[in-house]
Amino acid sequence: MLILGISGLHRSLAVKQSLIAGLEPRERRMAQGLDSAAALVSEDGVVAAAAQERFSGDKGTNLFPRDAIEACLRAAGIGIADVDAVAHGFRYEPTPLVDLDTFSRRWFDEVYCERAQLDVLGEQYPDIDWRRKLVRVPHHLAHAASAYHLSGFEAATVLVADGSGETESTTVFAGSGPRLERLRSYPLMSSLGLLYGIVTHYLGFLPGMDEYKVMGLAPYGDWHRHADTVEHLVRLGPDGALAVPLLAFNKDAVERETNRGALRRLGELLGPPRDPDEPIEQRHMDIAATVQHCLEEALLHVLRPAVAGGPPRPLCLAGGVALNCTANGVLAASGLFSDIFVQPAAGDDGTALGAALWTLHERASAAPRRRMGMPYWGDAAAPGQIEEALAGLGPGYRVERLGPDDLVDRVADRIADGSVVAWFQGRMEFGPRALGNRSILADPGGPLMRAHLNDVVKQREEFRPFAPAVPAEDAARYFEIEPGREHMYQHMLFVAPVRAEYRDRLPAVTHVDGSARVQVVGQDSAPLFWRLLRRFGERRELPVLLNTSFNLRGQPIVRTAAEAVATYARSRIDVLAIGDFLVTRPGPLRDRAAGVWREFLAVDGPADSDHFFDLGGHSALAVEVALRLRELTGTDVPLDVLFEHPRFGELLAALEAGDD
Repeated sequence: MLILGISGLHRSLAVKQSLIAGLEPRERRMAQGLDSAAALVSEDGVVAAAAQERFSGDKGTNLFPRDAIEACLRAAGIGIADVDAVAHGFRYEPTPLVDLDTFSRRWFDEVYCERAQLDVLGEQYPDIDWRRKLVRVPHHLAHAASAYHLSGFEAATVLVADGSGETESTTVFAGSGPRLERLRSYPLMSSLGLLYGIVTHYLGFLPGMDEYKVMGLAPYGDWHRHADTVEHLVRLGPDGALAVPLLAFNKDAVERETNRGALRRLGELLGPPRDPDEPIEQRHMDIAATVQHCLEEALLHVLRPAVAGGPPRPLCLAGGVALNCTANGVLAASGLFSDIFVQPAAGDDGTALGAALWTLHERASAAPRRRMGMPYWGDAAAPGQIEEALAGLGPGYRVERLGPDDLVDRVADRIADGSVVAWFQGRMEFGPRALGNRSILADPGGPLMRAHLNDVVKQREEFRPFAPAVPAEDAARYFEIEPGREHMYQHMLFVAPVRAEYRDRLPAVTHVDGSARVQVVGQDSAPLFWRLLRRFGERRELPVLLNTSFNLRGQPIVRTAAEAVATYARSRIDVLAIGDFLVTRPGPLRDRAAGVWREFLAVDGPADSDHFFDLGGHSALAVEVALRLRELTGTDVPLDVLFEHPRFGELLAALEAGDD
C-alpha cells in the first residue's frame, strides 16, 4: 500500500492578503498552512519526503507541493494514479466559529473546507477521483502520528504543541500499539506556539520562521528581570490548566489575523518593540529569556498530570514547539520520562508524513512501527548531475575525483587546517536540520570560527550558536548525555551541557550558557559522516565537528548538485566535497602558483629565489606547468613563461602583470 501525505494550504496567504491591505512581512507570516511538503509511505517504511521550499526557493511556502509530490513519486517509480490515498494534515469542519465574522467565513469557504481542498487537487491533477482518494486527517492527529509511529515505542505519551490546529493549540495523546487516543486538548487561547511567535515578532524577527533565533538569544538574558511579567504571558492553573492572557487583547478580526492587539499589550508591559534593523540590546535578550522560561514551565505543567501515578514512560513530541531544542532538553532532564522521541520534521512539513502514516496504520493494521533512523528521504544527485554542475565552475577551481577513504582523509585535513567545507552527500534530509548530507562543516576548536561563519559565510546574527556532531560512542565523554540515551540526540533536537573540561576546546559550538545542540552520529545510520568524524578525531584528538546547514542567508538548504555548486561558488566557503569530488577554489595568485610549483616539482616552498630548472624542471615539464597555470588563472599564460622567468619570484611577477 502506498499513501501520499501532503501539508500546506495553497490559498492561505493569497486570501489573507485580500482580507487585509498593507500587511508587513511579519504580519503576512501569521497564517495557517505554511511549510507545505509531501511524503510517501508504505508498509516498508518512509519511501520519500521533501518540503516544497527546497524546490521553489521560498522558505516556508504554503503553495501546493507539486514539486515535492513529483519527487516522491519519482523515488518510487510511480505516478499519482498509483497511490492508494492522498492524506492531508488538516480537517476543518463547519462550527459556529465559521460564522463569527466575514474573515472566518472566507477562510473556511476558500481555504479550509473539503471542497476547497478538492478544488486545489483537481487543478493540479485533474484526472483523479479526489473524493475517493482524499483523506483529511485532523492537524494534531497528523502531528502525533508523525512522531508516535516512527518512535518504535509500543506505548507512549504524545504531546503536540504548535500555533494552532483546527480548534486546538496543544493536545495530549496516549499511544498504545497502533492507536492514538486523545486525552486532552487546549483551545487556541492557550497557544504556546502563538505566544512564542508573537514575542518573536516583537523582537524584530519573522514569526513562524525565526523562533529558533529567540531560543538562541535567550541564554544571553535573565528572565528574573521580567518575573512580574510572566503571569501576563502564561497563566498556569490546577491540574495542568493553561491560558495565554496576551491573546485576549486581540479584539477584532484584523487583530486576530495580525496579533496587533497582543503586540500592543507587549509594548505596554515591556516597552517599545524592536525594529528588525535595530541592534539587539540586553533588554531584548532578557525578554527572549522570559518567553523561553514561560514555555519550559508551561510544557512541564501540561505534562505532569498526563504522566502522574505511574512509572516514567516514553514521550513523543511533535508540532512546531517541539523544534525548541532547549525546552526539549529541559524535558529530558526532568526525570518524568523514560525516553523521548522528537520527529525531526516536527513543524507543519511533518504533518504530510504524519497524515500518511496515520492513514497507513488505519488501513493496514499490520504495518510495522519501527524506530526511524536518519531522515535521508529527499533527492540524491542522479548519475552525471554532479559532473554537469562542476563543469559550470569558472577557471581556477581545482576538481579532484577521490575514493571514499581519500575523500574523508582530505576533508579531515582541510578542516583541521582551518578550512570551512561544504559537504553534499547522498539523499537530502527531511526537516529543518542538516544532519550530515547537506552540511557546512568546520573545526569547533577554532576560537574565531563561530564569528567567521556567522559573519562571512552564513551572513547571519552573531549571537546564533552552531551545533556539534559527535560519534555516538564518544557523545557522553564530551557532553552531559546519560549513557544509553545517545539515540535521543541523533536528529539535533536536544540541548545538552558541554562537559566543563571540554568547553575551552569546543568554543565554536559551546553556547554562552555552556550548552550545545548536539547531533549524535551512528556508524550504521550515517557511515560516511561517522568516518569523517573519526578521521578528524585522529588529527585533533577530539572527534567533534561543527555542523550547520548548507545554505546562505535567506536560502533554503541546498537540494541539487547544481544548487550546491552555485552556492559554493558565490560563497566564501573554502572547499566543496560533493559526491566523490573534492573542489577547492582559487586562492591568492601566489598560493595558486606555489601549488603548481609543488605539484610538478615535488618540492617544498617555493622561495622567490628558487629556480625551476635547478630544481629538476625541463622543457616539456615547463610547458605542462604553463598549461596548468592557464587553467588556474584563467589568463593566456605564454607557454615559454618559465624560459623567460625561471625563478619563482620572477614567474609570480609575470603572472601578476598578466592578471592585471
